[in-house]
Amino acid sequence: MALLGAQLVITLIMVSVIQKLGNYSFARWLLCSQGLYRYLYPDNSELKTLAGVPKDKPKGKKSAKTESNGKPETFHIPRSLDIQLETAPVTPLDVVHLRFYTEYIWIVDFSLYTAFVYIMSEIYTAIFPLKDEFNLSMVWCLLVVLFSFKILLSLTKLYFTSEESIGERSTCIVAFCVFLLIAMMVLIVDETNLEVGVDPAYDSFYENASKFLENQGLTSVGPASKLIIKLSLAVWAAIIGTLFTFPGLRVARMHWDSLRYCSDNKVKYLLLNVNFAMPFVLALLWVRPVARHYLAVRIFSGMTKPLMTSEAFDTLRLVLVVGSVVARVALMPQQLQAYLDMAQRRLDVQKKEAGRITNIDLQKKVASVFYYLCVVALQYVCPVIMCLYLALMYKTLGGYSWSALFTEGGEVASEDKATVTMEGMEQFQMAWENLKMVFTEDVHRGVFGFATWWCCFSWFLTTALGSMYQSYFRIS
Repeated sequence: MALLGAQLVITLIMVSVIQKLGNYSFARWLLCSQGLYRYLYPDNSELKTLAGVPKDKPKGKKSAKTESNGKPETFHIPRSLDIQLETAPVTPLDVVHLRFYTEYIWIVDFSLYTAFVYIMSEIYTAIFPLKDEFNLSMVWCLLVVLFSFKILLSLTKLYFTSEESIGERSTCIVAFCVFLLIAMMVLIVDETNLEVGVDPAYDSFYENASKFLENQGLTSVGPASKLIIKLSLAVWAAIIGTLFTFPGLRVARMHWDSLRYCSDNKVKYLLLNVNFAMPFVLALLWVRPVARHYLAVRIFSGMTKPLMTSEAFDTLRLVLVVGSVVARVALMPQQLQAYLDMAQRRLDVQKKEAGRITNIDLQKKVASVFYYLCVVALQYVCPVIMCLYLALMYKTLGGYSWSALFTEGGEVASEDKATVTMEGMEQFQMAWENLKMVFTEDVHRGVFGFATWWCCFSWFLTTALGSMYQSYFRIS
C-alpha cells in the first residue's frame, strides 16, 4: 500500500506539472517552431492580372452594398497559368483555427506527459519493486491508446459521413475485409513460427479462470472457447488495420515527397528510408525463425553461446519500438513540410491540363492543403503513439526488464501469487485476489504482444501499399 501511495504522489505531482505547463505545448512547438511554412493562395486581383481579366471599376454605394451581401466574385481563368505561390511561416494564430487542432494538441501533449509518468514509475519501481500493488502508469498508457483509437475512428468516420467520399468509403470496407482475412490467417500460425503469445495466453487464462469459477462455487464449462477469443481478436485487428489504412497511405505519400528534397543529402536520405523501413523490421522481430532463432538460439561457429539471451532479445524488441517512434517524431516536421508543399505541386500539375477553372476552385485547392494540416499530423502520430504505448504496456504487464539487454542473468522468477495466504481477509478480497490470478503475465504477454505486433505489422503493410501506389500511380 505504501508503494501505491507513492505512485499516487507521482501522479499528483505530474498533474500539478501539467497545470503549470499549460501555456507550453510540445505539439504546437512541432507545428510552429520548426520552420514550417504554408502557401498563400493568390487573391482575385493577382489572378486577374495573370489571366488578363479586366478589373472591375469602382462602383457606387448601391453596387458596393450588393457585392458585400452577395456571393463572392467568381470568374474563370486558364488552368495553364504559371502561378508561383507566396509562402508564410506557420504561426500559432494560423493553426488554432484548423480542423482537429484541439484533438492534435491533446493527444500529443498528453502522450508526452504520460511518457514522463511512465519513466518516473519505472525508475521508482526499479528501486522499490511492486508486489501486490497495481502500476498506475498503466492507466495513463491505456488512456493514451484509447484516445488515439478514438481519434483515428473519428477521422475514418468522416469518410462515411461525407457525400463526396464514396471511393474512400469503399476503400475502408475493402481494407476491413482484407485485414480480417490476414488476421485470421495470422492467428492460426503456430507459436514456433510467430510468437505473439496468443495460445499460451489462452491456456493460462483458461486454467486460472476455471479454478476461479470453482473457488466461487460456480458451475461452468469454463471461459469462452479459443475460437471465439481468436475471432474477437481478428475483428479487433481488422478494425485497427482499417483505421491505419489512410494514415499509412498518407505517410507513404509524405515520405515519397520528402525524398525529392533531400536527394543531394545522402545522410538524410538514408535516415528517411531507414525510418520508413523500421515497421517492417519490427514486424520481423516476432517471426521466430527469422529473428529469435539467429539472435537468441543459434550458436555460431567459434562461439560458445548465442549472441544474446532470450530476455535480452525481448528487451531489444521493445527498445527498437521506442527508438522507431522517437525517430519518426523527430522527422515529423520535414514530413509535414512535404505535405504543405503539395499546394504548389497541385498547381504545377494543373498547368499541364487544358480548360479553365474558377478562381474560387483554385483558391480552395491551395487553401485546403493547410486547412487539413492537423488532420494529416494526427494521421502521422496516432498510429505510432498506439504502437509505443502498447509496447510499454507489453513490457510492464508482461514482466520484462529494460536492463536485460545490458546484463546477463536468468529470468527473475515471479512471485507465485497462488501460494499467498489469504487468511484474515474478507471474502470479497479473496475473490478479488483470485480474479487477479486469472490475468497472469502470460495473459498480458499474449494480449499486448499480439496488439503490439499487429499495430507494427499494420503500420508496415499500409505504408508499403502506399509506397507501391506512389510508385505506379503518380497522382498529385
